[in-house]
Amino acid sequence: MNRPTTLSKKAFFFFTLLMCSIGLMAQTLNKPTAIQNPNFGTGGSAWTAVCASSIFNEYYVNFKWSASPSVLSDNTFVLELSDATGSFSSPTTLTTVTDKNSTTDFDIRFVIPLTLRGTGYKLRVKSTSPELYSPASQAYNMYYVDYKSPVQITENGSGSIGDGTISICDGNTAVIAVDNVPNAETYKYIWRKSSTILSETGPTLTVSESGMYNVELDYGAICSGSAGTLSNSITVETGASLGVTINTPTKTSFCEGETATALEATIADSDIFYTWYKDGTVVQAKTLGNYTYAFDTNSPDFDGDYTVKVEADGICSETTPALTISKTGAFTVTENTPLEMVILPGESKTLSVTSTAVSPTYQWYKNSTAISGATTNTITISEEAAYYVTVSQGGACASSLNSNKINVVAPTSFEIIANYTSTYTDCENSEIVLDITTINAVAANGTKTDVTSDLKASMSYQWKKDGTAISGATSSSISLTDIAENGSYQIDATIETFTPSSNTLPVVLRSNEIITIEASSLVACNSTDFITISSPTDLTGATFGWAKNGTIIDTSSLDLNTTEAGTYRLMVTRNGCAIPSNEVTISPLDESLITLDSALNIVFPEGGSKTVTASGGTAYEWRDSNNISISNSASITLNTEGTYTLIAYIESCVILKEVNVTYKDTFKIPNVITVNGDGINDLWFIPNSYAYQADVNVIIYNDKGEEMYNVFEYQNNWPESSTSFTSQNMVFYYKIKKGSDTIKQGTITVIK
Repeated sequence: MNRPTTLSKKAFFFFTLLMCSIGLMAQTLNKPTAIQNPNFGTGGSAWTAVCASSIFNEYYVNFKWSASPSVLSDNTFVLELSDATGSFSSPTTLTTVTDKNSTTDFDIRFVIPLTLRGTGYKLRVKSTSPELYSPASQAYNMYYVDYKSPVQITENGSGSIGDGTISICDGNTAVIAVDNVPNAETYKYIWRKSSTILSETGPTLTVSESGMYNVELDYGAICSGSAGTLSNSITVETGASLGVTINTPTKTSFCEGETATALEATIADSDIFYTWYKDGTVVQAKTLGNYTYAFDTNSPDFDGDYTVKVEADGICSETTPALTISKTGAFTVTENTPLEMVILPGESKTLSVTSTAVSPTYQWYKNSTAISGATTNTITISEEAAYYVTVSQGGACASSLNSNKINVVAPTSFEIIANYTSTYTDCENSEIVLDITTINAVAANGTKTDVTSDLKASMSYQWKKDGTAISGATSSSISLTDIAENGSYQIDATIETFTPSSNTLPVVLRSNEIITIEASSLVACNSTDFITISSPTDLTGATFGWAKNGTIIDTSSLDLNTTEAGTYRLMVTRNGCAIPSNEVTISPLDESLITLDSALNIVFPEGGSKTVTASGGTAYEWRDSNNISISNSASITLNTEGTYTLIAYIESCVILKEVNVTYKDTFKIPNVITVNGDGINDLWFIPNSYAYQADVNVIIYNDKGEEMYNVFEYQNNWPESSTSFTSQNMVFYYKIKKGSDTIKQGTITVIK
C-alpha cells in the first residue's frame, strides 16, 4: 500500500481549506422566530399561537441571515408555511420580501389563510437567488377563528331546546346535534359529558348514558377558550318506560254542547307530572298528579288529537299515543256560483250550493228575508239583491249554517279595464300581451261591483289600434310582437244592449335588431394616434348618436375617431326607441402593465446568464446594444454585458424598457489607492453591485469625520481631478448605504 506523498498531503490540506472557505462564504438563512406585534407598542411578548379572526389577522416573525456573499439583485425572500403535519412538500406562500437583499436582520409581517385550522404548522424562509431554505421553526397552533358565537345543541338538531332534557327509555339511544353553525361538518368539536372530554369530534353525538352534555368548536388548546363557542347543556336522563296511554272513553265523537267525560291517563300517580296537549299545543300545563283533562264541547274547535306527557324522577319522560276526539254533525256549505253576479234586463240566474250535511234542509233568503217556497239547494232569481241560504241538519246534533252572501246586481252601465299582463315599459319590451283585467257593473248610484268572473266569457269583443278596428282581434286579449304594431290600443265590449269601451293602452315596442360596434384598438396610446370605432349597421339616413361614458358626443359621423379613453356605445333610434349597441371600453395606456420578472439592472458573474420574461403585452421584441433584433418572444436569456431594449406592444401601442447587464465583480472593496497619475489604481473602484446603482448611496468622510463626498449611482470616479490631498498618506472613511441600511463601511488610504 502506497503512503501519501508530501505533495498529496498538501493538496488535501489545500482542498480542505478551500471547502471550508467556500462554506464560510455561503449565505446562511436562520429559522424565523416569533416576535411581538410592533403595532401594539413596547413591552409585549412574542406570540405562541396564531388565533386569527375577521377582526385581527396580523403576525410578525424576525428573520436573520448572513450575506457572505450577498444574494443576487433579483432575489426574493419568501415566508413559507407547512401543512398541519409540519411537512413542506407543498408549502403555502404567506408573503414575499423584495427590498431586503442588503439587510440581514429584519421583521416579516404575515396573515394566515382563512381556512387554516391545526396544531402542527411550521414556518421557514426561502431565498430565490440563490435558492436556499432556512431551517423550519417550531410547530405552532394556527387557527382562523371564523365562528365566534355560542354553539346551540338540541335533540336531532331540531333547533328547539325545550327544557334542555332528553329522556332515553329502555336502553335506547338519542342524538344530540349542533344546529346553528354554518357548514357544521367542516369543523372539529370538543364534546364533554359532565366535564369529561369524549372521543367524538363531529357535529353530532349519539348518547345512551345519563349525564350533562355540552360542546365547543375545537380551535386547539390555546385558541378554543377565546373563541367563546361553548354551547348550552343538555341533560340526558335514562330509565324504564311506563307504557302510559290515555284510556279510550266509551264515546269519542260529540255534538257541540254535549256532555263529555274527562280524558284520563292509564297511570294515575300523585308523584308524576302530567302535561296535556291537543294537536301538539299545551291545553293543560304541567301539573303534579293531574292525570285527567276535561275538554269543553261548547268550544267550536274541541275536536282534535289529544296526548299527555308524563315526567318524574327515576322514570322516562314519555308521551302517549294520540286519542282522536271528533265532532258529530259538523258539515260545510259551498257556493257553486260567483259571489258577485250581474243580472241583465229580462234575464234570470240560477244560484246553487252543495253541503256535506246529513239529510239537509234549505231556506233561501233575499236581502235577509226568507223566500217562500225556496227550500232546495238551488234557486232561480231575476232581481238584483243579496241572496244566501240556511242549511239545517237534524238528528242527534241538530245545527244550521249560512252560506256566504251572493250579490246580484242589475247595472246601468259597465266599466271595462284593460292592462298589460306583465311588466311593461316603452322601448324596453319587445313583446306584450294586453287583456281585460276587470269588468265592473255600475249601479244607478255609482256603486261598482267586480263581475269579471261572471261576465268575461259572456261578452263579445273588438280590439282597436289608433281608433281603427283590428281584423280578427275579437278575443279578450291581444298579443303584440312587432314594432309595426306600435300604437294606442282600446277594446270595445258588447253584451245585450251594453257597449262599453276600455281605457287606452299605449304600446311602443323596441326592435329586436342587434347593433354591434368594434374598435381598431382597445388602448389609447397618445393624443395623435386615432382609434376608429365602427359598426356594420348601415347608418345612412338613420337617427343615431355615439356616446362616451353615457353622454352623446357625435350624431353625424358614421365612424367615430377618437384618441381618448372611455366607454363607448352607439345608440340607433328605430320607431321612436333608442337601440343600444354593445359597449367598447378603450383603456388609457398604462406602461406599468408591462412588467419584467427581473430588475432592470442585472448583475451576474462572467460566463453566467439570466433569463428575463416580460408580461402584460400582446407582442414583444428584444434588441441588443447594437439595436439588432435578437428575439420576438416574451422571454430572453442574457449572457453578455450590455444594454438591451425591450419593445413591448399593447394593441398598437409601444412601450420601451431598457435592461442593463453587467458582470459581477469578483474583487472586494479596496482600502488603498495611489493617486500618482500612472493610470493604475488612481481611482477608488468598487464592485458593480454597489457602483452604478440608483438606489445605493456612497458617502466619503475625511479624517475629522466631515462629509466630503455624497452621491447616488457612484460612477467609480473618486477622487475627482479637483480633489487635493495635503499630505503624503491620508485616511478617509466611507459608508455604502441602501435606504436607511448601511451595507458596507471602512477606510480608504490615499497614497501620493
